[in-house]
Amino acid sequence: MIEANTRAFRAATLALCFGSAMIFANLHVVQSLLPTFAQQFQLTELEASWSLTITILTLGLSLLVYGPLSDAIGRKPIMVVTMAGAVLTTLALSQVESYTSLLVLRGLQGLFLGGLPAIAIAYMGDEFTRKAVVLAVGVYISANSLGGVTGRMVGGFVGEHFGWAAAFGAMGVLSAVLLAVFVWLLPKSQNFHPKPLHPVHIARDMGGHLRNPVLLVAFLIAGGNFMIFLNQYSYITFVLAAEPYHLSPHALGLLFLTYLSGTLAAALSGRVTQYFSAPVGMGLGIVLLMGGTLLTLIPHLYAIVWGFMVSSLGFFLTHSLASSWVSHHALQARASASSLYLVFYYMGASVGGFVLAPFWAWEGWLGIVVGSLLVYSLTLGCSVWLYRWQVQAESRKVWV
Repeated sequence: MIEANTRAFRAATLALCFGSAMIFANLHVVQSLLPTFAQQFQLTELEASWSLTITILTLGLSLLVYGPLSDAIGRKPIMVVTMAGAVLTTLALSQVESYTSLLVLRGLQGLFLGGLPAIAIAYMGDEFTRKAVVLAVGVYISANSLGGVTGRMVGGFVGEHFGWAAAFGAMGVLSAVLLAVFVWLLPKSQNFHPKPLHPVHIARDMGGHLRNPVLLVAFLIAGGNFMIFLNQYSYITFVLAAEPYHLSPHALGLLFLTYLSGTLAAALSGRVTQYFSAPVGMGLGIVLLMGGTLLTLIPHLYAIVWGFMVSSLGFFLTHSLASSWVSHHALQARASASSLYLVFYYMGASVGGFVLAPFWAWEGWLGIVVGSLLVYSLTLGCSVWLYRWQVQAESRKVWV
């Protein structure tokens, strides 16, 4: 087993971080380019957002496949093959001329992008000691957000100066380099033991998780929050590209630096639980999401940036606590419970553009804020339900 703070630990953790950054950079590279797509292909805001939505949708669905598949045939081979597929589709995207072709390739790309997120933590569990896993997972999650920021900035900068097709080309070259480093650094599996695929057992485990209200409510919190949080970024790009801001794609890419406050929140989430229960911490995060959303109504660029920083802080705080809650409260098959959590997480993001579209058509950004607060009110109610369940569960233990 790989011990913490050894050469093998640093190599494996660095490899998984580079791989994670590559995955999420490719996923989010289009987000700062949405106004460009709308202008280039004569699209509505919702149609332009499909370039992100379809990738998130197929990525989320692929998570149901890669986890069980890796249990049967191994971790590293699937990660390498799927990452190579992502590189090839990114390079192919630099050659398309129609929006339909772009959407088809982005959908295919999502299927490849799901490989590493579905398997990385399982690889750590196989190869690392328990202490090493705790250290590595925190760094790995930070790499997720850094990859997303990098992709948006590359898309914005290259797209502004050389065109959107060149943005995919640059991302493809960068991804190929990161893949080579990943293959070189990541040790081969030494402690992997294959397990036969049992689709009936897998379906039974998933059904059990969905019938468990303590898990299902956490799934709904994850899906509802990401539904709004991610798609707010998509719609705000159209606001900031228009009057009176007239931000360029490069400047829009810089907006996503606000994600970095979420990296801090993820690191601090463990300390929050020293003072509050997990449901209270989730509720606090959702209140921050609501406050940050309201702050964006101030018609000043700095206020909007601060609003998104506050929202990012709240989102990643809630996300970290909710994912830990699922891991701790799954009665069995914890790996499949975590996979199902991520499916809800990404499915929520994939439908968010459609959910918010009527509010955008009704009253522009003000409508987005109203729709956001409605959904956040529901997820806040879910956190209150979890708190009440926890109090009742603890009182039953006392009486027993």
